[in-house]
Amino acid sequence: MDISAEEYLMLEKMPESSGNVIGYRAIGTITSSDYLKLEPEVRELVKGEGNIRILIDLSEFKWEKMEAWLRDLKFGSEFRHEIQKMAIVGDKTWEKWMTYLAKPFYARDAKFFHSSEIDKAWAWLRE
Repeated sequence: MDISAEEYLMLEKMPESSGNVIGYRAIGTITSSDYLKLEPEVRELVKGEGNIRILIDLSEFKWEKMEAWLRDLKFGSEFRHEIQKMAIVGDKTWEKWMTYLAKPFYARDAKFFHSSEIDKAWAWLRE
């Protein structure tokens, strides 16, 4: 089965990001190359702000390629002490369960929000 280029899209930085609060929308299938963009942006933010708060919108997420899983775990290992809060936004049950994994591996605190509650997610991060 051929997979079209449209299925491999990206992690897109969200315009609502400001100060120590940053958000990314996962669109399509995430690859390890997406982390080549994400990691330096987050590293720079941590360097300038110290503790950060991050929103991950999974509403348009399809899957993460296997080669990206290792980069994903490396990202969590590197930044979990600097990520004060992580808001996971989506509508699927498994996305909600990911929030429980985020606490010990990605952030000091994590909370799930349904896609319709994205404004609440941003507000929670800014509290």
